[in-house]
Amino acid sequence: MADAAHLTVAVTGPTGTFGLALLPLLQADEQVARVVGVARRPFDAGERGWTKLDYRRGDVRDVETLREAFVGVDVVVHLAFQVMTGDPALARAINVEGTLNAFRAAAEAGVRRFVYASSVAAYGFHRDNPVGITEDWPTRPAGRLLYAQEKSELEHLLQDEAAAHPGMALYLLRPPVVLGPDAVGGKDIVPSWLEPVVRGVGTGLQRVPGLPMLVPDVPFQLIHQDDVAQALHLCILGAGPPGAYNIAADDVVSLVDVAREVGLRPVGLPRRPVAAVARVVAQVPFLPSRAQWVETMAHPAIMDTTKAKAVLGWRPRHTALESLRDTLG
Repeated sequence: MADAAHLTVAVTGPTGTFGLALLPLLQADEQVARVVGVARRPFDAGERGWTKLDYRRGDVRDVETLREAFVGVDVVVHLAFQVMTGDPALARAINVEGTLNAFRAAAEAGVRRFVYASSVAAYGFHRDNPVGITEDWPTRPAGRLLYAQEKSELEHLLQDEAAAHPGMALYLLRPPVVLGPDAVGGKDIVPSWLEPVVRGVGTGLQRVPGLPMLVPDVPFQLIHQDDVAQALHLCILGAGPPGAYNIAADDVVSLVDVAREVGLRPVGLPRRPVAAVARVVAQVPFLPSRAQWVETMAHPAIMDTTKAKAVLGWRPRHTALESLRDTLG
């Protein structure tokens, strides 16, 4: 293994939103000697000037690919995950089995640290969740939202795996919705996300220019991809002890704020009736995967980020609204 000043870092999913923000930090870090990237899509590291990156096309469902990629690696950062898919079996194969493949291959290779990008969704959207969830609050599966169910399940599975491999430290980062210039869908991500949410609570209004629109006044958190990358980088370096860390921008916003930013004229709907409707809609049989996200409005999950600041030394550099504006262009 390399000494502390010459780390080799493997990143699964380096071409996604998180990876594109993390790789420049690793390229610039003198403590990182080499980066191994594993992803399914073609990618030319030379076009971005990432001379440290040894890019390999591969799939987290292929255990042998991971074993080969992790030889001589000190830290594995696992970012490969499917957020929206109409195929639950495919999602499970990549998200759950693929993550376990990565952890086990890392353990076999003698990796020192395994950093996993989890989510606020791991807490679930339960009525007894406090406002200001801390890391010692239990992670519990959501009722219907597959993405949230898998995030919760994976945290428990990874903690079990880590207990069986005490030589490898497990870091879990829990960000909320991640925005930034490389966010999936670019500047269309927020309008495309907001519109089905608004329709999901049955306002019945169309997006007519100048017409006020009823929007759920539901609070939530955002984070910029660069702030996620900074937290990942700190975990890679072992800046704090292993464990779970909540990360989010300091300001809490609402869907009314988002609607205003995308050029609508929002009229806020009270939170309690919105939550009641969301709980009912979330129980509808055969709900499409995209519509399952209505469950996030049943009870907002708002995190406390004190631990990441005090223990990791992490600080968000962007507010939620700045992250939104950077995404919109």
